[in-house]
Amino acid sequence: MTLFRRPFVTFAITALLAAPLAASAQAQAAHVHGQIRLDIVVDGPTIVIAMESPLDNFVGFERAPRTDAEKKTVEDAIAQLRAGADLFKIDPAANCKLGPVTLRSATLGLGKGEEGAAEGHADLDGSFAFNCTNTAAAKFIDVELFNAFKGPRQIDAQIAAPQGQFKRTLKRPAIRLAWGK
Repeated sequence: MTLFRRPFVTFAITALLAAPLAASAQAQAAHVHGQIRLDIVVDGPTIVIAMESPLDNFVGFERAPRTDAEKKTVEDAIAQLRAGADLFKIDPAANCKLGPVTLRSATLGLGKGEEGAAEGHADLDGSFAFNCTNTAAAKFIDVELFNAFKGPRQIDAQIAAPQGQFKRTLKRPAIRLAWGK
């Protein structure tokens, strides 16, 4: 099947290619404590979740850790995020397994984080890839970020799936991002 017969794939690829440009353009406005942005792409055998968030949402501060307690808080948050299957529970009908997880935060020395972040502001961004045997069956993701971390109050999600494109917002304590019928 060609790319042009699958319009959601064209959208997904366009969205992924445009994401770095949009992220840098929105960097100042997107940094809102308590809010997390998710871009979810369901394509072929994969579901990819790209996350943008202020670091404060996960650890309670936006600088390098200074004390042993802060270092432990950061280590725990990173470990929880790396266990992405516990945070993003995809519809079991899709039969998905967590693949690569990439975390980025210049402040924490993870990957290539936000260069030139505004004074006093830092992010912790990530991408979570899931390999699935039946992505077409996926109709929801239960997002456990509210249960895992104290900081987030709202999650804004954009979803590109075979069923269409969707925009959803979750507010604490809701966890289910649903799409399609």
